[in-house]
Amino acid sequence: MTPVIKEQELNPPTEVIHDEPSSVEPSGAPKLARRLGLFDATMIVMGGIIGSGIFINPYVVARQVHSPLLILGAWAAGGLIALAGAFIYAELATLRPNVGGQYAYIREAVHPAAAFIYGWTLLLVVQSGGMAAVAVTFASYFLDLTRLGIADWVVAAIALGCLTLINCIGVRSGSIVQSGLMVLKIVAIIALIVFGLTVDWQSSGTRASQQDLLPRTGLSLITAFGAAMVPVLFAYGGWQTSSFVAGEMREPKKNLPRGLVIGVSGVIVLYLLVNFVYLNALGVEGLASTTTPASEVMFLALGEKGRKLIAVGIAISTLGFLSQGMLTAPRVYFAMADDGLFFKSVAWLHPRARVPVVAIALQGVMAIVIAMSGKYEQILDYVVSVDSIFFGLTAACLFALRRREASTSEGTMFGFWLKVSSIMIVLFIAAEWLVAASAIYKSPRNSLIGVAILIAGIPVYYFWRWRNKRGGNESR
Repeated sequence: MTPVIKEQELNPPTEVIHDEPSSVEPSGAPKLARRLGLFDATMIVMGGIIGSGIFINPYVVARQVHSPLLILGAWAAGGLIALAGAFIYAELATLRPNVGGQYAYIREAVHPAAAFIYGWTLLLVVQSGGMAAVAVTFASYFLDLTRLGIADWVVAAIALGCLTLINCIGVRSGSIVQSGLMVLKIVAIIALIVFGLTVDWQSSGTRASQQDLLPRTGLSLITAFGAAMVPVLFAYGGWQTSSFVAGEMREPKKNLPRGLVIGVSGVIVLYLLVNFVYLNALGVEGLASTTTPASEVMFLALGEKGRKLIAVGIAISTLGFLSQGMLTAPRVYFAMADDGLFFKSVAWLHPRARVPVVAIALQGVMAIVIAMSGKYEQILDYVVSVDSIFFGLTAACLFALRRREASTSEGTMFGFWLKVSSIMIVLFIAAEWLVAASAIYKSPRNSLIGVAILIAGIPVYYFWRWRNKRGGNESR
């Protein structure tokens, strides 16, 4: 039997959400504080997307498609898919501005079991594994700059621990750190663009001496372009995590949709400019021949000083990505526990800070454990497949929620055209599930491990249901 969904969640109140609600529920328990505005929402969206990928991944695209037009086309296509997803999530946010975002959409449109499995894989695979890998990337750049003789996992664990403590202090402190790091990321990217434009590959002598980049045609071109889209979409991923903190946003029906569209659009512009600079400074062959294009461009522009400057920028960018993940993802585990599908303590809010301290600490500990284990690279092999499955499922939720009640964009800046066309939704679902299929085909062993972890969440869900039912009976 399907567990009962709270009536107020199925039929949310229509009154205006106040900027700063009461600090306690009617029962006397503290509640989440709405302290995040439009700027915070936009920075969270951009911070969830921009990590280290744009500084490294473009060489993978250049090795798949061998012309400037196709390289820029792949990044433009990835941006359009991300923007379509942003519009879909923007409409979902107007329908269900609940804490937990994506978890809440799946719970109410599909089934609580599907939502639990999403949160389960987010904790065990997608978020923790991704944060562990990025933390170690940060550590490698940090150690390269400082020349400290310690293990990279130690630096990664310290960084994750510090961000955990900052976010436990309160959502505002976590958001201030996240926004500050995001501004520094943008400064680093703008510096890369400005200095990169001073270099011309035709005069710099940059060439790919050993790369044999033959032009592709027909089916070979189509499959190559599809392969190029995998790292592109991975670099564009992360904007959806902004929906996790909807319960802590002021006017979430207005600010979250705005933040999604503005943030994703801003990243598209930055990504296209960065790739144009790579091609301008390195050429197609030069881009394909280096695994560190950002460092190569800055070296050509400013010498060794430029290489160190961009290393600082990448370190800041990765740290900002970690800060965003620590701010957003724990709200899913909080929502799961609040639904009675996880340890009760995970739903505990600090009475003064009004943040889910236990959920935040849980996320930090999981990421630290994976970083220390060195298994994060294997986990990343199946992050893409699992994440893409839930991207498509969440987009499909929009059809179910539209049928349940009339979709309205009233109160947002986008007016009548916020309502996403059904064709766009179907194309987005198809694109995401094709990426999942491609990831499984490319790396079947590791991808199927991820799918196995996903399936393992089913018996765990029914265990929690049984546990809660038994606890309820005992209480009576």
